[in-house]
Amino acid sequence: VDLDFLAEKTEKFTGADLTEICQRAAKLAIRESIQRDVERERMKDDGDMEVDDEDLVPEITREHFEEAMHAARRSVSDQDLMKYSSFAQSMQQQRAAIGGVGATNFRFPQHGLQSNA
Repeated sequence: VDLDFLAEKTEKFTGADLTEICQRAAKLAIRESIQRDVERERMKDDGDMEVDDEDLVPEITREHFEEAMHAARRSVSDQDLMKYSSFAQSMQQQRAAIGGVGATNFRFPQHGLQSNA
């Protein structure tokens, strides 16, 4: 699977969106593997073939990703991204105005010191 191409085609998708695509591709691979196993068992029961004891671990292929991409949708719109960008910018300006005090200066106390919190 060409992950660079996938990344190019999923620009502005969230991590959750990408996770859904990967999970869908994996489920398609598993479903295909189960169908093959059922068919092999049926053929074995019918005496149509000699069954190998090969390891049939599902493999996720580009075809699985292509099928998963048919249902793929971005969950965050361009308008939402602009709102987030504006919010992040205002937070940076506020942090700069108060001298950068905030979570970036957070430190736990040294071992042995107890907190009353």
